[in-house]
Amino acid sequence: MKEERGQRLVFGILAGIARPLMNVLMAKTWIGFDNLPVAGFIACPNHVTEIDPVVVGHAFYNQGRLPRYLTKESLFKVPLLGAALRASHQVPVSRATAGASGSLAIAKEVLDAGDVIIIYPEGSLTRDPEEWPMRGRTGAARLALQTGAPVVPVAHWGAQKVLPRYGKTLSIFPRKRVYVRAGQPVDLDDLRDRPMTRTVLDQATQRIIAALSAEVGELRGEQPPEKPWDPVAHGQTATGRMNTEDKNRNEDDRPGGAA
Repeated sequence: MKEERGQRLVFGILAGIARPLMNVLMAKTWIGFDNLPVAGFIACPNHVTEIDPVVVGHAFYNQGRLPRYLTKESLFKVPLLGAALRASHQVPVSRATAGASGSLAIAKEVLDAGDVIIIYPEGSLTRDPEEWPMRGRTGAARLALQTGAPVVPVAHWGAQKVLPRYGKTLSIFPRKRVYVRAGQPVDLDDLRDRPMTRTVLDQATQRIIAALSAEVGELRGEQPPEKPWDPVAHGQTATGRMNTEDKNRNEDDRPGGAA
């Protein structure tokens, strides 16, 4: 109980710093949050700009849910940032087998406490030229199948107008409106009792991305692509920042582009 009070205090301090800035930068419309599971769950947002973790986290915190992200282990070594991540009980992710097991144990503790684990199923900012969710990675599916936690697709749209993908300058005026929409949990029931093979993980991941794309489509008033963008098939790196070659391919594949 003392640990939980401490975490809420840390979240309160961080929110006290971030929320006034967010309120200046953008108006907000939050949709579907009254349908969130009462117990712990996994939230899977789309990833279009480097500030959308703050946008999504703000929405959940405003509902009284403490958002915990699966966060690259290296960020915990950054001065001040690492201290804030540890104090707010964020979940470090390591590629090593032992580290990955520890991450799962921490994530399960968060879920058992009724809080929210936020995982970007794409694994990186989308490479899709039109900023739709791209092909997913299996981390969210694996955690869902191992813990039995529901998976909620959480779409947002508008934050990229404040800070474009890989942009360095905030667009402050005119004030932008950001929409965050929580959908219904993804149906994974038929996969939960099956051996966790690559096929099962891929099926679960495809369902998560399809549900997320549908929610993004509702916000955009558009039909999502039938097949998610696959960066590997387009000769792009799948994670990390887009290099110049990736960006050139991205531009070429836009409607009306060179290719």
